[in-house]
Amino acid sequence: MQVSHDDLMLVLALVRGGTLARAAALLQVDVTTVFRGIRRLEQGLGSSLFEKGRSGYLPGQMALRLAEQAERAEQALAAAQLAVLQERDIVSGTVRLTCTDTVLHGLLQAALARFMPKYPALRLELIASNDFANLSRHEADVALRLTRTPPEHLVGRCLGEVPYQLCGHADYLRAQGDRPWPEMDWIAPDDFLPDHASVQWRRQHYPGVQPRFHCNSLLSAASLARAGLGLTVLPGFLIAQDLQALTPPLPGCTTQLWLLTRQDCRALRSVSVLMEALAEHMVLSYHHLVVNRH
Repeated sequence: MQVSHDDLMLVLALVRGGTLARAAALLQVDVTTVFRGIRRLEQGLGSSLFEKGRSGYLPGQMALRLAEQAERAEQALAAAQLAVLQERDIVSGTVRLTCTDTVLHGLLQAALARFMPKYPALRLELIASNDFANLSRHEADVALRLTRTPPEHLVGRCLGEVPYQLCGHADYLRAQGDRPWPEMDWIAPDDFLPDHASVQWRRQHYPGVQPRFHCNSLLSAASLARAGLGLTVLPGFLIAQDLQALTPPLPGCTTQLWLLTRQDCRALRSVSVLMEALAEHMVLSYHHLVVNRH
């Protein structure tokens, strides 16, 4: 007779339980099923497995050997299930993420420092660019963008509103005394953002201002402002403790932070896990740097 896995589990349950009722409870079957199963197994083996005593069923040597094999099978199955679960938890591969240098240094790097140690097998290729076409041309898998109009062919979520404010370094402002803002030195984006809302705001409210410094990124403008070279308009998360906001959020300048991916990437485990972690930790970074300031 060939002994099956179910036979081994039946013997093991009766050895552990000692009675038909407890064995049935362990197996989640009725008592009759246990009784008939043991009788069938004993008949097939041609020998008795248990001796019926006053306190229950006492296992013989054959029953104990079968129970030992059943425990080994049980342990092997548990180890296999654990291996499957652990394999599911391993997030591996390379994900290409594109964002501006402003978002990279202002928000993303703090978020990465929080959650990337949890995923040692995950690798990131970071592409600093303003170009949405990175995703369209399959040059990137995930994008973080400051925009109010994300492309319709991308999917994702808005992580929050991002206000812009006029700001300057405290030392620079003290040195200027009571000098009016339009007479101070201004730092502004160059032609890489000719239609930026902050540029339009400045032209509308201070049409006579001719910026002394032009930069090809808002991160560079923030660096010049921190060096005490003038006033500039920045997103709230770049106005750290060493820069002083001079205005409330500027009307018409508030944008949004979007986390986006392509339709064909959203089902990839590495991408989905990265986007979930980014959504959680980017919101934390944003809340700490922006919301807590107001």
